[in-house]
Amino acid sequence: MDLFNVYPINPINIVRAKGSTVWDAEGNAYLDLYGGHAVISIGHTHPHYVQRLKDQLDRIGFYSNSVEIPIQRELARLLGEISGKENFHLFLCNSGAEANENALKLASFHNKRKKIISFSKAFHGRTSLAVACTDNPAIIAPVNENNDVVFLPFNDEEALLKAFKSYGDDISSVIIEGIQGVGGIREASVAFLKLIRSLCDQYDAVFIADSVQCGYGRSGLFYSHDYAGISADIYTMAKGMGNGFPIGAISIAPKFVATFGMLGTTFGGNHLACAAAVSVLEVIKQENLIQNAAVVGSYLIEELKKFDEVIDVRGRGLMIGIDLPAELAHVKKDLLNKSNIFTGEAKPSVIRLLPALNITKEVADQFLTAFAERLKD
Repeated sequence: MDLFNVYPINPINIVRAKGSTVWDAEGNAYLDLYGGHAVISIGHTHPHYVQRLKDQLDRIGFYSNSVEIPIQRELARLLGEISGKENFHLFLCNSGAEANENALKLASFHNKRKKIISFSKAFHGRTSLAVACTDNPAIIAPVNENNDVVFLPFNDEEALLKAFKSYGDDISSVIIEGIQGVGGIREASVAFLKLIRSLCDQYDAVFIADSVQCGYGRSGLFYSHDYAGISADIYTMAKGMGNGFPIGAISIAPKFVATFGMLGTTFGGNHLACAAAVSVLEVIKQENLIQNAAVVGSYLIEELKKFDEVIDVRGRGLMIGIDLPAELAHVKKDLLNKSNIFTGEAKPSVIRLLPALNITKEVADQFLTAFAERLKD
């Protein structure tokens, strides 16, 4: 059997990793400033993370949600403390798409409505409802097409007001990334997020804050939406939550009422996944990584703005987009092939930086030096 060929593959076999460095099978070292799509939040093979997983696996790796799993409550307590949402409730699942799927479903259970507002260049996942809310027709199969999803221009307050005036009592939820990742590191404005909150309150719609990529401390705040000074009704998360171990979750405001069978999962919240997630939060807290993301991220952004060749630098904390002119679209590939640095991209020519939250200023300088060299190629 062969693999289903859906990924363009770099011909690099990564066999070992530590911190922000990975090594291939030939022993070549690479600087990882992408973390596998913002997944590596506390650095590769962090010793506390590895020990937590080993210890848990020695006891029990999995049992279903039909029994008590105390480590789930430990995770919920720590997540509530660090996120500042101690009165919210937690539902655990396996991925970001599944988190968004459950959030959209829960919203519809709550207000018995169907219509969903999403935005241009949004990416919310590849499962049924999540992909229907994603602004990329190329990955939406006919069976996923959903006429109840309305796409509006990102950060367009007038369009949002008009949509609520037209559909208000039919709108179940509004889903938005605080900082769009795949969309090119575009930040929702404070005014726009506040307007979403106000309109959702007015029309009893549900505000879903997609924090799958932009959350978990990456922006220098726990949830990137926090910079607007508002509280969403549901926060979705995954990626950095398990530092590479598959886990996702939704954090749910107290107004939602749970009933048996409303949501469910086989693997979500298993012992091993929770051990990974607890260890990540422990490291984030002990090593003050949210503050580090804010400080090192601000330094990187300010230094990148000094390059004349760069059109724009967008983002917050360690979620950074470097917008380059078309003639410099080769820089991302050159960073990998000539400088041994992994970065991400957003089409057509935006370089995405999504490094571990514990990178140092020295690592940032290493990237800046290489970036300057590649601009000269």
